[in-house]
Amino acid sequence: MRRAMIVVAIVIVAVALYFWLRPGGRVSEPPHVADAATVRTTQQGNVVGFTTRRGAHAWFGIPYAKPPVRELRWRAPQPPAPWTGQREALAIGSVCMQFPSAISGVAPGKGPADAPIGNEDCLYLNVFAPVDASAATPERPVMFWIHGGGNSIGQGGTYDGSELAKRHDVVVVTFNYRLGPFGWFAHPALKTAERSADDNSGNYGTLDAIAALEWVRDNIAAFGGDASNVTIFGESAGGTDVLALLVSQRAKGLFHRAIVESGGLYLTPIASAANYSDAAEPGHKMSAREIVNRMLERDGRAKDRAEAKTAQDAMSDADVRTYLLNEPAEGIMRLFSGGAFGMIDAPEVFGDGDVLPSDAQATQLFSDPSRYNAVPVILGTNRDEIALFLSRNPRWTKTYLWVFSRLKDEAAYRRYVSYQSQAWKARGVDELADRMHAAQGDSVFAYRFDWDEEPTVLGFDLSKALGAAHGLEIAFVFDNFEGGFAPYLYRPSPERDALSQSMMSYWAQFARTGNPGRGTDGNEVAWTPWQAEGARVMLLDTKSGGGTRMSDVHVTYDTVRAALTQDSSFADPRDRCELYAQIFAYDRFDAAEYERLGCAAYDPKSFRFF
Repeated sequence: MRRAMIVVAIVIVAVALYFWLRPGGRVSEPPHVADAATVRTTQQGNVVGFTTRRGAHAWFGIPYAKPPVRELRWRAPQPPAPWTGQREALAIGSVCMQFPSAISGVAPGKGPADAPIGNEDCLYLNVFAPVDASAATPERPVMFWIHGGGNSIGQGGTYDGSELAKRHDVVVVTFNYRLGPFGWFAHPALKTAERSADDNSGNYGTLDAIAALEWVRDNIAAFGGDASNVTIFGESAGGTDVLALLVSQRAKGLFHRAIVESGGLYLTPIASAANYSDAAEPGHKMSAREIVNRMLERDGRAKDRAEAKTAQDAMSDADVRTYLLNEPAEGIMRLFSGGAFGMIDAPEVFGDGDVLPSDAQATQLFSDPSRYNAVPVILGTNRDEIALFLSRNPRWTKTYLWVFSRLKDEAAYRRYVSYQSQAWKARGVDELADRMHAAQGDSVFAYRFDWDEEPTVLGFDLSKALGAAHGLEIAFVFDNFEGGFAPYLYRPSPERDALSQSMMSYWAQFARTGNPGRGTDGNEVAWTPWQAEGARVMLLDTKSGGGTRMSDVHVTYDTVRAALTQDSSFADPRDRCELYAQIFAYDRFDAAEYERLGCAAYDPKSFRFF
């Protein structure tokens, strides 16, 4: 009997591990076979693609820029080289340098010292189109997807645009952009008079997106797409990057609509990106100068940071440039440690004054249509955004035998998730929408994704632990529940599929007209523009959850502040202090109010977010 129980326990654990830890990514497929019907002519040469298992045409791994290697590292992307003959576009290009993660479609290895993956030669894009799309019919809206991952992980190749393209007659483009210290890096020694303003900006990942949009402008007609009707859309860091393109004059005219899923914009000051961490204007702990410090220590050229700083200051700019450019990409990555989902803590999206404005208060830019690319826009968040990052955190969850998880205090957990997610909505949707509506009128739309019908796994109710968490809407937008980093979350059901079809219909209609309206078939609930009062937000949910419907919910930092300061449900006052310190950090923090809440004993800087 005892032996049988052990066997049963092992089977249970194995099944749980399979469902809970298995990597996501594209469903395993046989090698793609070139289809003569997919031959297309680009400015660089002919390409041939294939027909996807969902019945769309696709072209993978098309270069949109030269490989940013050797002397092109930390330079603006250069136009791709032409080729002769016919290039097979059957496999996605290499992922950009990063740590492995399920989000990237590459599962981490065993142990804490996972080696970096990817390649600096990674600037490739993928195109999905209906089977009858060609240069003879170049009128389809183009939907240009920017992947998320904290601007330090992810790749365009894990997103399958087949269904969206086929079902709604659009052309979908996904792409890779440089990540982490290769995408955003601003060492003063790299700036020279011979380099362009783009080269000196440090915003290489942003410039990659602009270069990919330029490729779309120049080539997408060959795939049936309309270069005068391009919608940029992205999630999380991809949403941030969409907002960055909205405020970049370099991107002006390259897109005509924008969808921001769970985004928000903060432009990192160049001082934070470049300076030593103890400078008068402090740099980030992983600023460009601090990275060189770490390299000098690692290479035995300095025994500690102080000595490394002295050594770096004694180096000429030319020596620093040579030192940085000769360092292998993997060596630079190993200076970092992968955090949540493999993401690294590094400065990104710089207010350099050329590619992006130097205003630290980036959201203020959206009050003036002359300061941003004012196009029709959809802004949205998920109701329980932050739960994705907390549901396996030992602070909130207790795990038995490595797989049997339970929330320690469901009420406290849900309260924390609610406040942090409301703050995300205030930052990424409502306060932006208020400004944009005043600036550009009735071409601003907003949503909140409320779907929370995940299964219970070994007694762990994921509908409560995750709910409508960060990133879960992506599968609905692409109608792809088999891929992604956690496909087991999406139990098949007619209601799930109906919600996906509604969301795809809204997204595609917005891409076509700049107004989601009633969707492409005219049968959806009317999605009306943002307004100062009344119904302003589309709630996206299944029929069981209330269905798709307009709501007057309005969340700002002021409403969050009022709710938090008046909330009497906190058993431990420290919990309120933590939320206050995290939500109202930087310019919104009120020291006097913090003390009045009984928080004087807690240093607000001691409350780390994760």
